[in-house]
Amino acid sequence: MNYIQTEIDGVWVIEPKVFNDARGYFMEAFKEEEFKANVGDVHFIQDNESKSLFGVLRGLHYQKGEYSQAKLVRVIKGRVLDVAVDLRQSSPTFGKYVSIELSEDNKRQFFIPRGFAHGFLVLSEEAIFTYKVDNVYAPQAEASIRYDDETIGIDWPIAAEQLLLSEKDGRAVAFKDAEYYL
Repeated sequence: MNYIQTEIDGVWVIEPKVFNDARGYFMEAFKEEEFKANVGDVHFIQDNESKSLFGVLRGLHYQKGEYSQAKLVRVIKGRVLDVAVDLRQSSPTFGKYVSIELSEDNKRQFFIPRGFAHGFLVLSEEAIFTYKVDNVYAPQAEASIRYDDETIGIDWPIAAEQLLLSEKDGRAVAFKDAEYYL
């Protein structure tokens, strides 16, 4: 696998080696020792999967305090724009974001450490999105930041009227009102 450090410290793009032939393809999606040697010692405890339609925007989500989660995300079917926003106040990139297109074709993965808000926008007819997390889901610690917050300024490639948001994401707070990490 090829590990690529993004412009935000701790956020990685991981490109697997894909072996294609007439039957299809094979790839190793995760190797703990290799991940540990390149990214760090993260103990994933759960795998999650979602299916979404074109224009669905999920995020920007995070969990507060001791329930913060690191995530390793990828797309099995379709195509998404995936975004991580740095919520670490002590970071020189606090409030900045990094985005990457993940797809069934490029098979890239995106590692987002604890201390970040995360979201994705479906660019294909539908997408199956899967991710590993290193901490349990805790509804009492869940938080969301508005996808269209002007301070962050994410360049979403779909017009706002085409977006499909959950009711919860529609009520998300502005970046300036969010809870941050130290």
